[in-house]
Amino acid sequence: MSSLIIRGGRVIDPPSGLDGKKDIEIREGKIVAISNRIRSTGARVIDARDYLVVPGFIDLHCHLRDPGRPDEETIESGARAAVHGGFTTICCMPNTEPPIDNEGVVQYVIEEAKKARLANVLPVGAITVGRKGEQLTEIGRMVRAGIVAISDDGDTVRNPQLLRSALEYAQIFNIPVMEHCLDTDLHRDGVINEDYYGTISGLSPSPAVAEESIIARDLLLARFTGGRLHILHLTTETGVKLVSWAKAEKIRVTAETCPHYLVLTDKECLSYDTNFKVTPPLRSERDRKALIRGIKDGTIDAIATDHAPHASFEKELEFDQAASGMIGLETCFPLLYTRLVRTGILSLKKIITLLSTNPAKILGLKTKGRIAVGFDADITLIETKTRWRLTPDFFFSRSKNSPFIGERFIGRVVTTIVGGVIRFQEERPK
Repeated sequence: MSSLIIRGGRVIDPPSGLDGKKDIEIREGKIVAISNRIRSTGARVIDARDYLVVPGFIDLHCHLRDPGRPDEETIESGARAAVHGGFTTICCMPNTEPPIDNEGVVQYVIEEAKKARLANVLPVGAITVGRKGEQLTEIGRMVRAGIVAISDDGDTVRNPQLLRSALEYAQIFNIPVMEHCLDTDLHRDGVINEDYYGTISGLSPSPAVAEESIIARDLLLARFTGGRLHILHLTTETGVKLVSWAKAEKIRVTAETCPHYLVLTDKECLSYDTNFKVTPPLRSERDRKALIRGIKDGTIDAIATDHAPHASFEKELEFDQAASGMIGLETCFPLLYTRLVRTGILSLKKIITLLSTNPAKILGLKTKGRIAVGFDADITLIETKTRWRLTPDFFFSRSKNSPFIGERFIGRVVTTIVGGVIRFQEERPK
């Protein structure tokens, strides 16, 4: 089999400290050589001299809506959006119709992903049957079918005894329990952060303590059981402090936040643009800055998109009534690079670590998340010189519910390689 050579790009591999112009040789889906100059006799060559060459992004948290809502997203369209955004591996959450709560649905997702032949799609199985919070699923059977974690995302596991059992049982398979931390009694279907802007907006408020109280409960249960807890979409200052405390106590916890919580605040909701409606809601500027600090000091381990596609009619409603969530697979890197890296708030190396290296560690993907010899050839090439404007026709996702349409970005994925095969490639700008 002939090889593929990525020629002369700026190769960044955070764990090894590699950051410089290199050639990469790929053969049979693996990285076989990294050097200053690799001979290209008989090989296909990608000219990457003007590009960043980074480990393929891994999204710990996205929604593909399949089965159940193919009008919003299918596994194929979601995987196509993923490679367009530089993601080579994505974890799809189980709040589908029917939910991913048994081995049959797990197998359906995996088979549809194989047919699409785009990104690696790893299912996350439900913690409870029907995501109703009443009875544990057959976790072992779903693990054998291919899940990489369990979650009732979209809902918190309200019963602490059930969550305890999930944390204990998941240890047998060494998979994380991914928790959507939001107390429904405190949240009360709130749509905006309970703070100054929430008060003047006239919208239903959701206090930060609704999230923080569940984080605290879950951390204590993780300490008690020794289980692996992963906190989804962390948004608050106190939440960051709680996770920091837990790590100091050697509790087995990891945490993610999302791009929109790093660059937006609750003030945006005063526009009443329903594309800013997410759950948990956008928080205060103080919370946003705390998330940045949590990334810098290592409290927050990963950035995940929480890609949440919705049909236009579900968003074209009053703010209180509209569906919650925004798409994010295709705008994740441009948004982070433009708003945080180019402004000097976060380093490029840190962003890559949180998008690639750390997610691979959290999922136990031992041959992904790095550019190193012997690792899977999951690689993303990025152009960072051209300024471009986001328009609705940019998206491969079936849904267009993004609040960033019309904005100008710098940083754009031009090639995505999955298992040594080019799954997305944009024409090089003239």
